[in-house]
Amino acid sequence: MIYLDNAASSHPKPPTVHRAVAEALELGANPGRSGHGRALEAARRIHGAREAVARLVGVADPARIVFTLNGTHALNLALKGLLRPGDHVVTTVMEHNSVLRPLAGLERRGVEVTRVPADREGRVRMADIEAALRPRTRLVALVHASNVSGTLLPAAEVGRLCRRKGVVFLLDAAQTAGAAPIDVEEMGCHLLAAPGHKGLLGPQGTGVLYVHPDLALDPLLEGGTGTRSEAPAMPVEMPEALEAGTLNTPGIVGLGAGVEHLLARGVDRVRRQEEEILTWLLPELARVPGLVLYGPADPAERVAVVSFNLEGHDGAHVGFALDEHYGIAVRVGLHCAPLAHRALGSFPAGSVRASFGPFSTHKDAEALVRALHEIART
Repeated sequence: MIYLDNAASSHPKPPTVHRAVAEALELGANPGRSGHGRALEAARRIHGAREAVARLVGVADPARIVFTLNGTHALNLALKGLLRPGDHVVTTVMEHNSVLRPLAGLERRGVEVTRVPADREGRVRMADIEAALRPRTRLVALVHASNVSGTLLPAAEVGRLCRRKGVVFLLDAAQTAGAAPIDVEEMGCHLLAAPGHKGLLGPQGTGVLYVHPDLALDPLLEGGTGTRSEAPAMPVEMPEALEAGTLNTPGIVGLGAGVEHLLARGVDRVRRQEEEILTWLLPELARVPGLVLYGPADPAERVAVVSFNLEGHDGAHVGFALDEHYGIAVRVGLHCAPLAHRALGSFPAGSVRASFGPFSTHKDAEALVRALHEIART
């Protein structure tokens, strides 16, 4: 099997991730809930994972890293923990439903939302983002790279704009955390959300949210913590303020092992490898008869998420053929980003998406191109 669905979940995971999960399961104890040795060791490993994530994204204080159930949970916590009726939010049409749907719900409660348009390659103009700002703008929410077209959006420029205007900046790094260098200080991020199971190479059911020291979010969940059990409200100290209930210790420890793998390998190296694949792949895909490719032609302007359609071929049939006859796993459909597909011109049918990861090879790209040439001839 050639696995090209890394934008959904990365595969394979480093062997160290498997070992870390198994060791955490063997420990069995809840971190921060007891004083015995196994509980203390579980807490130590959770803290190690927190430190690793902090190093990866340039965070000085690991306590500002909150562990969540997934990227969607992290984004909901950021949006619903910050915004109030009367606030105004600027976002884009390239966002995933994990941003679009919470914002739609918040609109029903009195939050105003402006959705900035994108061009046919998924690019968003800085001038349009700045023009959308109002005196009541509380937040700009931006996806770092589209999960449909792979297009990189101007995160650092938006961060500088938000810093200048006194607006909170939330970055959805679902497709870039672990795949492209990120430094929250340099990029001006107040909030950064990412799933653990994609570029961070952790298990499913894990996610992270960075919260700037100047921000205090209302918790999305309330309940047990390892501190201040006598109080009727959640503690104010981070990260316990936003981490209610028993943590997913095996998943978080596995996530920490995935991040440690990335730190040792170097995210720059991962990014260069994926750019090399794109440099060869994009022109080759353009030579496939009837293939319509979405997103920028320049590998420097995108991540290794490649969406396309074959004229005269239903996308679902193309995806099935790639899996059944060529052993290539891709994803087909709207990818939980309907407004992005409208901008790209692929709505309502969606597209076929091949997404490469840190363990993808040039041979994987060659196999995809060969298969598409054969499917195009049928």
